[in-house]
Amino acid sequence: MFDSAGDQARARALSSPLRMRILRFCLHEPHSNREIAEEFDLNPGTSLHHVRTLLHSGLLMAVDGRPGRRGTTEIPYRATGLSWSSTMPNQGPILVQAFLDDISGVNADDLGVWRLGLKFNAETERELIARISDLLVEFKDRGPDADGRPLSIMVALHPELRKTKGEP
Repeated sequence: MFDSAGDQARARALSSPLRMRILRFCLHEPHSNREIAEEFDLNPGTSLHHVRTLLHSGLLMAVDGRPGRRGTTEIPYRATGLSWSSTMPNQGPILVQAFLDDISGVNADDLGVWRLGLKFNAETERELIARISDLLVEFKDRGPDADGRPLSIMVALHPELRKTKGEP
């Protein structure tokens, strides 16, 4: 399933909804371990464990140090973007949980949610997936707007579970 030890390490690192959220937090601007711990209400040691896991898998990278508290040097971390093309087993539930954790406490009026029922053959389904993927990659490749606000998008395509027979 995995081509290399690096693929395996990335899959293990991405198997945590919290680590997925840390990557999102560090996507557009670097954050120190202290900032990560504060953002997610973690003990700094727990945060450091997750940061090291992401670092060792290549999903997070350290950038130039900056002055920290009490004359120390803080090392900020930034997401490398490798998570976009990394695969992992059972990723759906992990991504959904990360999404649910992200929106916990968000005002319902601030959520844009779309749900649509479709019925396609395999060829049309592949076309839809390819077009959605191309659109997301196009916007990802633009890079962040300097005056933008951090946003997340989740698009989920899944078969509908049916209790009755007769529908594929």
